Amino acid sequence: MHIFNVINMLFLSILRSDQTTPADFRRVLREMTFNLGYEATTTLQTRPIQLTTPMTQTEGEKLSSSVALIPIMRAGLGMVDPMLELLPMSDVYHIGMYRSKGSLLPVQYYNKLPRDKSADVAYVLDPMIATAGTICAVVNILKKWGAKKIHVVSVLASKKGLETLMSTHPDVTVTVTAIDDVLTEDGMISPGLGDAGNRLYKTPTIDQDDDEKL
Repeated sequence: MHIFNVINMLFLSILRSDQTTPADFRRVLREMTFNLGYEATTTLQTRPIQLTTPMTQTEGEKLSSSVALIPIMRAGLGMVDPMLELLPMSDVYHIGMYRSKGSLLPVQYYNKLPRDKSADVAYVLDPMIATAGTICAVVNILKKWGAKKIHVVSVLASKKGLETLMSTHPDVTVTVTAIDDVLTEDGMISPGLGDAGNRLYKTPTIDQDDDEKL
């Protein structure tokens, strides 16, 4: 699913600019995530409930599915709060990944998925899908965990990365603002927006722990 949203495209221009400060990067990512989340949640199932208004009794709606937010550290952390505004009842479970400097393969270094419960719907949060290596690895983890439906929410994807994700996991839904054609040899989207984690937190690039490029 590719969501073209005029407001998010304007926001994306701010994220792309190398003149954008970390504070503005965080603010704009938050706004974009809220808009993406609004679109991504339209397929959630509800069940009717009875409630009382100040005037009378009526029928309302309540989610019939359990929902989990899965931010991929680091950059995915910047997307959690706006998703919680939309889905305050959600559980949040963090997964940390980095890319091995030699093999470029994703390596898991942190996992807080509970062993005693899963989720009907899991929203994977990561600003970018470049090679899709990390996303595919996380989807594999979530499937083994028992998530019934997996939905990836991202700001930007490379064409190749999106194709890789959808061919590897055709049952996964993706909501993204834009798709860039170029993926460089070192796994960066071009024109892209740089390293999302570093720009969020104003930290320098460290090759062996550069999970935001995946």
